[in-house]
Amino acid sequence: MANTFITPKLIASTGISTLYNTIVLAGLVWRDFDSDFTGKQGDTITVRKPAILEASDFDQTARTTTYQDAVEDSVDVTLDHLSHVPFHVTDEQTTLEISDYEKQLLTPAMEALAQKVDGELAEGLVEAAESESQLAPKASEEKANSAFRKARAILGRQKLPQSERYVVVSPEAASDVLGDPLIIEAQRSGTTQALREAIMGKLLGFDTYESQVFGEGVGAKGSADGVGFHKTAITLATRPLSTPRGIAEENISTRDYKGLSLRVIYSYDHDAKMDKVTVDMLYGIAETRPEGAVELDFGQGS
Repeated sequence: MANTFITPKLIASTGISTLYNTIVLAGLVWRDFDSDFTGKQGDTITVRKPAILEASDFDQTARTTTYQDAVEDSVDVTLDHLSHVPFHVTDEQTTLEISDYEKQLLTPAMEALAQKVDGELAEGLVEAAESESQLAPKASEEKANSAFRKARAILGRQKLPQSERYVVVSPEAASDVLGDPLIIEAQRSGTTQALREAIMGKLLGFDTYESQVFGEGVGAKGSADGVGFHKTAITLATRPLSTPRGIAEENISTRDYKGLSLRVIYSYDHDAKMDKVTVDMLYGIAETRPEGAVELDFGQGS
């Protein structure tokens, strides 16, 4: 079937699904799921932090109970990132079927957006670790597991839950990690089910991933070999973008899914005789529990 029915709604629906399945760090950090507010760049919103409660002994004599305030703390997040991927669709490409359109245009666009958002999160995690002076000692190539063990000790001492702990490393650091004999043995006894192609497995208490946004390579933004962190260390908040003036309703669409939000604007350039597509995303990042991040050093010089 020729690409007669490609619309902003279809692009947004397909795009948000592709973005969710492509992105790595954004799927691991604390996300705000409130999409009722439509915002613009520079707006500041309030995001609830995960609640922290304490257990105590019941007073058998007094037979009274002191209840803790269950109101969750919050953090202000400025929506200061407006990232977009603009591209055009020539008259020849308008004959593509939706499967070709997704493969040739939409998937590369979402991959680019995923790299941009993950890069900002990588910087945020490194900055959170540095703000708490939490750096695991340099690990040798033969004993890459020492960085994992130190990060585990730091997060444990900070009373971070053992669940939802992650390590994300650069491609160069991944080479060292996968060459560590202890980690190789841990992989053999672990699960082979991967949630994403980037996953390296459950290693020493951390769900471990590889991402190009760490290190010093092309596109890297987190100037570190990697980070060990708990999900609540930093927050990613996205909001649907408002509808710009002068755009017909049928030429714009927004989609929200699990804390991610996309806007698609589809227009036609009469002078160039081509369709123009812009996929954009409004988001902000803030430290939530910075003590939940540890910078990792595998001696790669990043």
